[in-house]
Amino acid sequence: MEKTCTHVWESCLQIIKDNIPSQSFKTWFEPITPLRLEGSVLTIQVPSLFFYEWLEEHYVGLLRKTIKNQLGDSGRLEYNIVVEKSSSQKPYTTNIPSSGNGAEGKNQSIPMPVALNKDIKNPFVIPGLKKLQVDPQLNPNYTFENFIEGDCNRLARSAGYAVAAKPGGTSFNPLMVYGGVGLGKTHLAQAIGNEIKRNMPDKLVIYVSCEKFCQQFVDSLKNNTINDFVNFYQAMDVIIMDDIHNFAGKDKTQDIFFHIFNHLHQSGKQLIITSDKAPKDLAGLEERLLSRFKWGLSADLSVPDIETRMAILKKKMYQDGIELPNDVIEYVAHNIDNNVRELEGAMVSLLAQSTLNKKEIDISLAKQMLKNFIKNTSKEISMEYIQKLVCEYFEVPVEMVKSKTRKREIVQARQISMYLAKSHTKTSLKSIGAFFGGRDHSTVIYACQTVEDLIDTDKKFKAYVHDIQKKLKMS
Repeated sequence: MEKTCTHVWESCLQIIKDNIPSQSFKTWFEPITPLRLEGSVLTIQVPSLFFYEWLEEHYVGLLRKTIKNQLGDSGRLEYNIVVEKSSSQKPYTTNIPSSGNGAEGKNQSIPMPVALNKDIKNPFVIPGLKKLQVDPQLNPNYTFENFIEGDCNRLARSAGYAVAAKPGGTSFNPLMVYGGVGLGKTHLAQAIGNEIKRNMPDKLVIYVSCEKFCQQFVDSLKNNTINDFVNFYQAMDVIIMDDIHNFAGKDKTQDIFFHIFNHLHQSGKQLIITSDKAPKDLAGLEERLLSRFKWGLSADLSVPDIETRMAILKKKMYQDGIELPNDVIEYVAHNIDNNVRELEGAMVSLLAQSTLNKKEIDISLAKQMLKNFIKNTSKEISMEYIQKLVCEYFEVPVEMVKSKTRKREIVQARQISMYLAKSHTKTSLKSIGAFFGGRDHSTVIYACQTVEDLIDTDKKFKAYVHDIQKKLKMS
């Protein structure tokens, strides 16, 4: 009895089914259709280029053995891939030999890229929307206008602005923004997306958290819609993936994202990702994925300095239509320096206490109401605060303390600032010297020794230092 393509493929499926999990079989083999058998060459049709790539990467060995079992040592497998050029044209096919069956390699050239299938399912279900209309899932409040620039974020913000002006057309692809909790990663990433949508409304932009992406992938496996899931993301012009570090340990999800990443990058589309660590410090992610994160730019967000923290609070108060005394804003900014989220949270708590107790906000209320909050968040007094307090006490400009001037009152303020920085912070001598005008550690040692000597011999000078120390303890 002469073998037919259907008979051969059904026999192959019986072998394959016994060697892989049932869910994998349903996902990757049930959608395949046998087309023809010519001599010892079996041609099968797969739904997309991604489908072909996945089979070749994960099941090529099993397929090769199965084909040879059915068709002998000369048995070969060819793929017929459905590729849709546009919604107005019928799908066409292209044949590729399997890399495990005599082809030179699996990175074969394909005449047309995979486009969005006309029946694709949108994982962000939006009733009533037409095909290819996608809610970008962006918070409209996250914009460049209310993202305060400072030394802590200047590189990341500038790169983000460049990407927003020309998505996919800069060397910042992917753009990776990393930093600790509450420093503005999500705000900046979504600000890029909002700017792109504002200037280029036809661009398909999607913001998705890593957790949501993983859940969508699991759902697509359960529902046998993996092809729709991949095609949806491959159709985007800009993907913003938040908290990429949550991919750790999820090997199959990383595989999927790897293919999506490659497709978008090769198509000149933009990828923006955020993480709590730099690529080199991410654990649990595949090396091939990490290497791609390094193709573009990795920009960090660090803890904002005192000036930036104050600017953030003033901007927040202005947007909310609230006026607060400068000393209150300064007090909160000085004492909460962990991250922007806690900074804004402290100010909201203060406003709530004021409203509930019907008290006017002043420095006394701020200290009283934020005492427990600050105790939990403030680890040590900052050098910026020490410097400012000393300069206010002696009525000298802050910028002069870091200068090279040898005026007596300036030198005195600088030396006391260094002494207090050494006593009240955990900062190294080298860092203290660098902060106060780029001086070396020996200068700090000399300054501390001079202050200690004067405390022992000069009662007036001793009173100065003790007075400033009392102010620090009250902070």
